[in-house]
Amino acid sequence: MSIRILATAIAAVAASFVPAPAEAQEPKAAAPQAIAAEPSKKGYVEVGGINYYYEIRGEGEPLLLLHGGLGSVDMFAPIMPALTQHRQVIGVDLQGHGRTSLGKRPFSLEAMGADMGKIVSELGYSQVDVLGYSMGGGVALQMAAQSSEKVRRLVIASAPFAKNGFFPEMIPQQEAVGAAMAEMMKDTPMFISYKAVAPDVSEFPRLLDAMGDLMRRDYDFSDAVARLTMPVMLVFGDSDMIRPEHIVEFYHKLGGGLKDAGWMRENMPKNRLAILPDLTHYEAFASPALVPTVLPFLDGKSNAPNWAEQVKK
Repeated sequence: MSIRILATAIAAVAASFVPAPAEAQEPKAAAPQAIAAEPSKKGYVEVGGINYYYEIRGEGEPLLLLHGGLGSVDMFAPIMPALTQHRQVIGVDLQGHGRTSLGKRPFSLEAMGADMGKIVSELGYSQVDVLGYSMGGGVALQMAAQSSEKVRRLVIASAPFAKNGFFPEMIPQQEAVGAAMAEMMKDTPMFISYKAVAPDVSEFPRLLDAMGDLMRRDYDFSDAVARLTMPVMLVFGDSDMIRPEHIVEFYHKLGGGLKDAGWMRENMPKNRLAILPDLTHYEAFASPALVPTVLPFLDGKSNAPNWAEQVKK
């Protein structure tokens, strides 16, 4: 298998893929970089037999942040400063990822979703907002469906509700992921970032096997979507690996896109859909556009203008 196909297959797990190294890109003028707040608290919480790593940064309303497959909370570094300026961010490394040990339990989005509900309670929160990206979006969906009272608002970014939501050519590539790829991945961003923080780097091949096993299973979480009671926002790149038809179907299941909202927004659904331009699945989690897109929703606000208020009588 070529490195290109390998990278595509692994990124299809849930996009811990990052942009190419700077030397491979066109040079750009350096822009001042905001610095994220240092963790005010970090440590481990054991839930479901898994010793989960967490860290808490910033101040404000709590926001649980869940990363994509083969990534960690560190993959949100480009947008973390903007988030922590407004929110207290609770970052969790999911099972087998980052600083969290793999354990012996098979990967399950349902089980990890249940674990997230228990973790926020263990950390002393009665309710949080949740932003989950790709695989983390699937975990967030399960958490919200199982523990709706613990999730005030939910953002699912670049994640389908069913396996057939991916473009068909992605599915066999996802299903090919396994330990045999470990040696070929030594120079990829996925392994390099894993090696930097993992408690046991030798577990990487077993992590790939666990991810491959997860992706070879068929699933349709329509029942979980039907159980969502909180406001939900869906966010995708306009060139995501999720089929546009599936994105629309997802929004329809949430009651959105079924009719005109009306002159006075009388038919406006409580849920939202955002399609971010010029973004692929492998870029959306780090895009500067993500934070200003989701924050108004998470804050329960609308930036929509009112034409009537602009016109003088």
